[in-house]
Amino acid sequence: MRILISDDALALACGADAVAQAFAAAAPDAEIVRVSSWGMHWLEPLVEIDGKGYGPVMPVDVAAILAGKADDLSIGRIEDHPFIAAQTRLTFARAGKTRPLSLADYEATGGWKGLRAAQAMEPEQIVEAVTASGLRGRGGAGFPAGIKWKTVLEAAGGRKYIVCNADEGDSGTFADRMLMEGDPYVLIEGLAIAGLATGARKGFIYIRSEYPHAIAKMEAAVERSRAIIAPFDIEVRVGAGAYVCGEETSLLNSIEGKRGEVRAKPPLPAHKGLFGCPTVINNVLTLAAVPFVLAEGPEAYANYGMGRSRGTMPIQLAGNIRYGGLFETAFGVTLGELVDAIGGGTASGRPVRAAQVGGPLGAYFPPSLFDTAFDYEAFAARDGLIGHGGVVVFDDSVDMAAQAKFAMEFCAIESCGKCTPCRLGSTRGMETIERIIAGEDVAANIALVEDLCETMKSGSLCALGGFTPYPVLSALHHFPEDFR
Repeated sequence: MRILISDDALALACGADAVAQAFAAAAPDAEIVRVSSWGMHWLEPLVEIDGKGYGPVMPVDVAAILAGKADDLSIGRIEDHPFIAAQTRLTFARAGKTRPLSLADYEATGGWKGLRAAQAMEPEQIVEAVTASGLRGRGGAGFPAGIKWKTVLEAAGGRKYIVCNADEGDSGTFADRMLMEGDPYVLIEGLAIAGLATGARKGFIYIRSEYPHAIAKMEAAVERSRAIIAPFDIEVRVGAGAYVCGEETSLLNSIEGKRGEVRAKPPLPAHKGLFGCPTVINNVLTLAAVPFVLAEGPEAYANYGMGRSRGTMPIQLAGNIRYGGLFETAFGVTLGELVDAIGGGTASGRPVRAAQVGGPLGAYFPPSLFDTAFDYEAFAARDGLIGHGGVVVFDDSVDMAAQAKFAMEFCAIESCGKCTPCRLGSTRGMETIERIIAGEDVAANIALVEDLCETMKSGSLCALGGFTPYPVLSALHHFPEDFR
């Protein structure tokens, strides 16, 4: 008997270790294998026995499962479950199937195929392939990865760097953590390919300290794969958890041992980045998509998606939602499909009132906008952003005025303090929303908040201050009744 149990941080938090110990005690002859997570978080701890899934499993359920008397926990063959069967898994193709640190498992499932293809190509050809795939940054404004790589390739300089932004700080996001804990070699492969494409021989993975399991997995994976990716070298750096260090120039300062503070642009990091050298900065999901592009060809990747949004997006469903977890699909699925059909509506059973997409700086969309396609341009047209692909759901008990205040308060706490619109604007914004909630001169104060948001949008040095107006204005415009 082969028993597969995830060692993902969420599974561990739900008691996966205790379940594994219970199976070991009850079935001493069974092979217990710790694997990555499938991403069906409402079913964790999820157990797979000879292809059949059970979840959520507690230690007291083990005897019944082994005796074949746990039909209430059985979900059948996991790959046939509607939540999994409806997905298009390119980046998370190995999720739930492989041992995270097993080089044998990685190679047996197509690992290093993209790197070997890249090693047989000229740097310009690698960049052309990434450009032709349509791959865009899986965070922020979705800047095309190929253009960034081309800029660094053509930049003058004896030293160049690849930096992976794994500072996953957005609320409701966990795809970076899942990938680093469950399939670390695909990220390493993506970094090594980026090094070949740009002439960089050194890479850094910047992970926030709140991810101890991801840090341990990445450090172990880097050590085990050094010979495979040589002469490219990778170093893991741990950040202290400042949200602003998710901004690329603050991240560079942090790696250099400086205060995590935004740099003015120009110069762009592609020209003068880490230690003053040309630097590619991509996040985890962007780099993890690269091996597929090189292994299967750019057309295979570009065939998925819509418009200028090509490929797939690992969407993270969180908040007050019945079926929370990771859902990877091609761009084009609507927000309503994600929340209602795939996510199953709210966990509370109350009506959905809003969904925030793109982390704490993302806009709040009411159900009237749930026909919006999950696409960079479609969201931008409605004053929203996809960001890192997090979707946080709220039911009709949410107070949207309090959410608007929280956005300003979050910015005030996390601001690096370098620019006035972000540093002072967020504090004044929080105070003004408090006056609105208290009923003081509501119309005038709402007008003041709207004016302040325009100043923050156009005057802030980085996206922290520049994007904070998105949740505030969307709450004001779509839920005005909460501000009266």
